[in-house]
Amino acid sequence: MKLKNKKLGIIGTGKMGSSLIKGLCNSGIILPSNIYASDVYDVALEKMRTELGINVSSDNNYTVNNADIIILAVKPQIIKRVLKSIKDNITSEKLIISIAAGVSLQDIAKELAPETRIIRVMPNIAATVSEAASAVCPGQNASMEDTEITLEIFGSVGSAIIVQEKLMDAVTGLSGSGPAYIFPVIEAMADGGVYEGLDRESALLLAAQTVLGAAKMVIKYHEHPGQLKDMVTSPGGTTIRGLRELEERGVRAAFMNAVIASANRSRELGE
Repeated sequence: MKLKNKKLGIIGTGKMGSSLIKGLCNSGIILPSNIYASDVYDVALEKMRTELGINVSSDNNYTVNNADIIILAVKPQIIKRVLKSIKDNITSEKLIISIAAGVSLQDIAKELAPETRIIRVMPNIAATVSEAASAVCPGQNASMEDTEITLEIFGSVGSAIIVQEKLMDAVTGLSGSGPAYIFPVIEAMADGGVYEGLDRESALLLAAQTVLGAAKMVIKYHEHPGQLKDMVTSPGGTTIRGLRELEERGVRAAFMNAVIASANRSRELGE
């Protein structure tokens, strides 16, 4: 565990920042006493200090000064302002990790000293239940150890992979926006169950668990989704009838187009 003797700072304790803190504390890969967090919302900070035993402050420079690794979990609109306020305390010994959507490594580097080690990460909202899909993109000054530490951090709240920065828009379209594509699927499946007589609560539970189980099978078995689909589909049975309906409605094309459209919008926002 590369984080064992490190001190970690998190600036911004909204949904993503607080999820990371909770995931790290629950994973045991770092002591809560080695975590420093700062935000403008004192009530939320005090709650985390009491419940988790981390160090908190409303002063971002307190976090920077005490930490070896600083995660910037702030909104893209304010990240430059935050960087300007802490840059004098960021030395070459500190690793900076940004999860601000759409903010490039170059944009961050412009605000800091040339030798600063920077890594950009795109997690998703499933970090709130420790099932995030995160893409890690190291900057030119980041070492292999820096990258491994980052993978360890975000692996504590799900799965993390390394990608080139030019693919971050694709990541945004797929995993960044992806949960929002799946929620209507779960709702629609549950609606179908209700139509067929199930009560709403039961239908929703069955639909959500079905999606969760299918996802776990893809990850565990390392089989092509088409092969897993064939495991459920018997000749002339109920499943093939449902699959034909999905094909006739163009569901697969709709999902592909949703990912592509979101990725294109991400590129537009970054211009």
